[in-house]
Amino acid sequence: MQVKREILFVQGGGAGTHEKWDSQLVESLRGELGPDYEIHYPRMPSEGDPSYSAWKAKLEKVFETLRDGAILVGHSLGGTILVKALTEQVSARRFAAIFLVAAPFVGDGGWSAEELQLPADLGVRLPPGVPIHLFHGLEDEVAPASHVDGYARAIPQARVHRLPARDHQLNGDLSEVAAVISSL
Repeated sequence: MQVKREILFVQGGGAGTHEKWDSQLVESLRGELGPDYEIHYPRMPSEGDPSYSAWKAKLEKVFETLRDGAILVGHSLGGTILVKALTEQVSARRFAAIFLVAAPFVGDGGWSAEELQLPADLGVRLPPGVPIHLFHGLEDEVAPASHVDGYARAIPQARVHRLPARDHQLNGDLSEVAAVISSL
């Protein structure tokens, strides 16, 4: 029996996001990747009023259920929280790749949120040797495209994918993300 590749998809914040919005992104990934992938899509606590500490605690529990080689995908605020949690990670898991999709950058040139402030040395604090991909729609009105530039400066080893004519939800289409995942 072939073991499926595992993907953890971390939803964004906001009331109803898990069911109404990000479930469409998960279905896009499932459709593009097919049956060789198992997507874990946990509901994050208090999605309408997200707390970094609560989401980090949930992520740490989920990390421990994953096998080595899992792929991490964080959308919107879920991406911001995911990457911050990874800088503080104590899990022994080795991840295959990290994908941030339309993640707001918290820091110089981005959002201001003390609880989510990213470390100045973000790039060196992430798991070494793990490919990092940043996907951002150029028509994103929630986290403008300048946010991906903040991540590109903070994580110089990341590969940046700027997608024209795509909004914060990448128009519900994660085909480009799936293509990169398939190439791993």
